[in-house]
Amino acid sequence: MTLIDTRTPNPKSFIKGQTGDWEVIIGMEVHAQVTSESKLFSGSSTEFGRPPNSNVSFVDAAMPGMLPVINDECVKQAVRTGLGLKAQINKRSIFDRKNYFYPDLPQGYQISQYKDPIVGEGIVLLAMGEEVIEIGIERLHLEQDAGKSIHDQHPNLSLVDLNRSGVALMEIVSKPDLRSSDEAKAYLSKLRTILRYLGTCDGNMEQGSMRADVNVSVRKPGGAFGTRCEIKNVNSIRFAGQAIEYEARRQIDILEDGGKIDQETRLYDPKTGETRSMRSKEEAHDYRYFPDPDLLPLEFDQAFIDELAKHLPELPDEKMTRFIRDYGVTPYDAMVLTLERESADYYEAAVAHGAKVRDGKAVANLVMGDISAYANSIGLSMFETHITPAQVAGIVDLVADGTISGKIAKDLLQIIIADDKTGDPAAIVAARGMKQVTDTGAIEKVVDEIIAANPDQVAKVLAKPTLIGWFVGQAMKASGGKANPQALNEILKRKLGL
Repeated sequence: MTLIDTRTPNPKSFIKGQTGDWEVIIGMEVHAQVTSESKLFSGSSTEFGRPPNSNVSFVDAAMPGMLPVINDECVKQAVRTGLGLKAQINKRSIFDRKNYFYPDLPQGYQISQYKDPIVGEGIVLLAMGEEVIEIGIERLHLEQDAGKSIHDQHPNLSLVDLNRSGVALMEIVSKPDLRSSDEAKAYLSKLRTILRYLGTCDGNMEQGSMRADVNVSVRKPGGAFGTRCEIKNVNSIRFAGQAIEYEARRQIDILEDGGKIDQETRLYDPKTGETRSMRSKEEAHDYRYFPDPDLLPLEFDQAFIDELAKHLPELPDEKMTRFIRDYGVTPYDAMVLTLERESADYYEAAVAHGAKVRDGKAVANLVMGDISAYANSIGLSMFETHITPAQVAGIVDLVADGTISGKIAKDLLQIIIADDKTGDPAAIVAARGMKQVTDTGAIEKVVDEIIAANPDQVAKVLAKPTLIGWFVGQAMKASGGKANPQALNEILKRKLGL
């Protein structure tokens, strides 16, 4: 494959070396397990966590005479993903045999796609600060996964588990458009978000259902592409960033010392934070690709594609645009709220609860602030807590109509978290006497008492009006935090002659 440079050098992403600036070039090959109850070419279950070799059919074990039969749901999932990536859907694609020998590959070859994949070029948009960058997708092809070698259960033996053998994967290959570890992490996050929205892959990297091969090379800014090394099977977004940073620096040090980079496959060790050599990098001809004689070309028409496109969900970029337009949230808020489909649904359910459209920014501040902080403290996402969208809406409404202040709202949320998990916010406020004081006469009485008791502080405020915050704090304390903040400030300024 000929690599084409599609991005203008960005000095912000350059790495400093002893001989000047260097630019890191990154491409990704993401292996995403297709959401399907059965494997790509057999009816075996794809259930995770089963005992070794319990999800294995004769086809998966490559028993003689067993022929593969394509799983049409996996084909549909690949097309859906291609549509979600704004990619070209190829109506005719071919399955090939990729030949290599390894104990966990019982056939001696992997059924994959080479020259004629099911999906062609597409794009992924990344929001990097104020800049939106476009990362090209080279292709998406279907292939079967290999089994798993287990090396740590016996001192002198390696075992093979074929549960994953034949599981359907989508290999999503990016163009070499990424220029930093931050961009690479953002790309993996965005790709995982798109897959989850589509429901075509669950994105659980810790279970191996999404993992990345990361290609890294360095060059002088704007120069020719350097020799790349592939970091194999990275199963964490954080690890991907660490691996890129280490590998880029390793290559820069070698080149600045007068050495050359060997094209090879490497592994990342999260314990040491380093990459290490695994084997020399194979080229396509090493795999001796040829069309699989047991599988006919995969062909479908435009009507098949149009029917799948008609049922696609609203995707993250479109949802972000709508949140900004309809709910008045900032681009950053919209990005955070749409990272997970469930979070976006949770937020919208709160905004529109009871067929009443409330202030989208106020709802966003609550769910992204105190509710997210609570969720993070117990290791959950906001939508996984017991706090319901109805309760979020109730708190926002109480603040909006002046029943409670922002401070009381925080106290109310803590009560819902700790003591009254299913309670209605309005009922809790009424039962506990938490309604804020809006009676100006009662507030004036509190203010008069504080002013009379603190003549020295009055003199300081008159000399420096910004010190009025001291009186605000004392008045709020005296009122148990229930005084209406706006009324309190107005009364204080009038009483103090400010």
